[in-house]
Amino acid sequence: MHYQISHTTTYTYSQPVTLFPHVIRLRPRSDSCQTLRSLSLMVTPTPTQESQVIDLEGNAIVKVWFKQEPTDSLRVQVISQIETHRTNPFDYLLEPWAIRLPIDYPSSLLVQLQPYLVGQRSGSIDPAAIQLAQEIGYQVDGNITSFLAELNQKIYKSCQQVIRETGDPLAPGITWAQRSGSCRDLTVLFMEACRAIGLAARFVSGYQEGDPDSNDRHLHAWAEVYLPGAGWRGFDPTHGTAVADRHIALVSSLFPRYAAPISGSFSQGGGAQSEMTYQLLIQGIG
Repeated sequence: MHYQISHTTTYTYSQPVTLFPHVIRLRPRSDSCQTLRSLSLMVTPTPTQESQVIDLEGNAIVKVWFKQEPTDSLRVQVISQIETHRTNPFDYLLEPWAIRLPIDYPSSLLVQLQPYLVGQRSGSIDPAAIQLAQEIGYQVDGNITSFLAELNQKIYKSCQQVIRETGDPLAPGITWAQRSGSCRDLTVLFMEACRAIGLAARFVSGYQEGDPDSNDRHLHAWAEVYLPGAGWRGFDPTHGTAVADRHIALVSSLFPRYAAPISGSFSQGGGAQSEMTYQLLIQGIG
């Protein structure tokens, strides 16, 4: 699939502020699953300088900094063209020792995966996620592929999606108790259940094609699970699907806050407040 994406974010301030450095995480990944064909980044006010950075987790991000001059707004527009390649999300062969739960990881691999195996909050797994994972693990008799498919469907069918533009993800136990949440809430619940049963998981920020008959688009989130023999594989509990060529990934991280599309701050000497608005267009091309 070929897509053109235009994503414009505007911050309006209640009074003039000076901008501190900002990090922009809106560059689509370019890897075996998708190829970034072109990218245009426009920031207003114009930064004094920008730096292309590869972060700790391998994401391509941009850091910008500004003149210390007052402004009443910040506008970031990214226009990109991407080709996605993964038509079959199940084109993998698991290692023989990684077909059933629990996985007995080789020690060298376990060391690398350890950060992705611990809970979101203080390193402990949410009890609600533990119970959910254990119930599904029992139902599928420890089969890893079946566990992931059943967990994905369970969250999709049980939870109502809500739009919540800002704020950290809710604790997994709250999301499961309410049976509702934003895409990032459902993603964190999915990740926590995977970690509860010994599967490494990380958070992904990106886009999903959505309904072609509707112009309503939002930044999206889903999870990636590390499967020995298959690598990182995406699962979208908001839609109950394995991730294929209708998802466009931006960045992935152990922590959701490090996948935020834009982060930064401004001077608040006068108690200035900010309001964010955005416009997102996703168009299939070619």
